[in-house]
Amino acid sequence: MDDPVLRVQVRLTERDRTLLGWLYDHGVLTSFQIANALFPSLDFCQRRLRTLTELRLITRFRPNRPDGGSYPYHYVIEQLGAETIAAARGERPPRREHARTERRRWTAGHLLAHRLGVNQFFTDLAGHARSHPGTSLDAWWSESACRRPGAFVRSDDPVVLRAYQPRVRPDGYGEWTEDGVTVPFFLEYDTGTEPLGTLVDKLDGYTALARHLGRVWPVLFWLHSPARERNLQRILTDQPPIVPVATGHRADSSSPAGEVWAIAQAGWYRYRLAELPAS
Repeated sequence: MDDPVLRVQVRLTERDRTLLGWLYDHGVLTSFQIANALFPSLDFCQRRLRTLTELRLITRFRPNRPDGGSYPYHYVIEQLGAETIAAARGERPPRREHARTERRRWTAGHLLAHRLGVNQFFTDLAGHARSHPGTSLDAWWSESACRRPGAFVRSDDPVVLRAYQPRVRPDGYGEWTEDGVTVPFFLEYDTGTEPLGTLVDKLDGYTALARHLGRVWPVLFWLHSPARERNLQRILTDQPPIVPVATGHRADSSSPAGEVWAIAQAGWYRYRLAELPAS
């Protein structure tokens, strides 16, 4: 076969395609994130990653720690991997410099830590689903996918799709299913650098979206500490949100699928992700 895309397609498993799609859509994943989300063991994962690297579908880099040592390997998609995913989706081939541009963005960019944090949230959900029958991560949209004209609109009318531009800029959109119950949600991943008032102001866009769509999905604030969560809850208690809001913190490394979500409209009691209100 002269076409490199056709040559590698026959060597890919469904799990490989899932991984390549994630890297194409979400930029960068660590070896630990990939192993947790998709593989039964880290060793098995590393062997497969080496194979995909040798096929020039993905590549890796390893940032240095400021205090010495290095982080785990970080994986990004190669040009052949990007072209393979675009072909599988029936999309136009990515520009020739797509993979190089993305690689430079994540190896040199200041956005790496935030993107890895967002991706950790979703790969934690995928890892939970892998080991818990009856659960599944049915959708994982990137920030850029959420900003596309017509995103979230249920319509086959191209005029309607082009006319509607979402005002929200979530860090991700997901759909989580547990025991037959599916909850769509928006993720706001907090690093602690923005004023809490800025977080609250984001809810105006979600309120406008809910009114436009006639549907309401919870907004999840995934905060970096219990103290910051409590402070945000105080503000939301004084300024009750119109859309459902749930807060959680990642300080104790609990799964975001678990009973970690406090709901503004329910006295800040904790609920599982699948128990959050959506309509």
